[in-house]
Amino acid sequence: MSLARNNRLFAILARSLATVLACGSFCAIAQDLIERQPATLQEDPGRFEVRAANVELDGGVYYLNAWIEYRLSSEARDALQSGVPLRLRLDVQLITNRRFWFDAEDAELRQLYELEYHALSERYIIENLNSGDQVSFGSLFTALDYLGRVEHLPLIDAALLDRGREYDIRLRAALDVEKLPGPLRLLAFWRHDYSLASDWYKWRLQGD
Repeated sequence: MSLARNNRLFAILARSLATVLACGSFCAIAQDLIERQPATLQEDPGRFEVRAANVELDGGVYYLNAWIEYRLSSEARDALQSGVPLRLRLDVQLITNRRFWFDAEDAELRQLYELEYHALSERYIIENLNSGDQVSFGSLFTALDYLGRVEHLPLIDAALLDRGREYDIRLRAALDVEKLPGPLRLLAFWRHDYSLASDWYKWRLQGD
């Protein structure tokens, strides 16, 4: 066999070996990505959403009713299970509609709740920080469902509103990261997982 033919045969074998090695490396990388994918899918970014809200007039006072979806992120759930209390906040704003000038914020209500997990009793405790009332639940789902059903929350005295004037009411739910422990509060500024907040839910009210 000639030297030139041997060289050509060697070159073909070398290219074939390189192709096999490249395919092997690609397959290994693909397999690694496939194995990692389920863990990635398990990460939940969480979601807060105001699904519905309205006010009702009862005895001269406007009361707020709302339905809010609370879904904690994986990071927030891990912190809760580790004994870190989470503070959730409801922001309600009443805004006067002005025809020829900027709208003015007339009143703001901030409702605060603290959610904590007690590992010894395996109970989720919710404390209304405005009233001091406490309730407990056996699962995170039922605790968040309770928080998401706002019923007959006093908003504002009807006498404080101008009769016939239109007002905008807007409502937002948020995880209050300012009340997290120091290291977690610092982490919250860098990670979206902790910075959970719904969009503003807005509707119109006419003073009676």
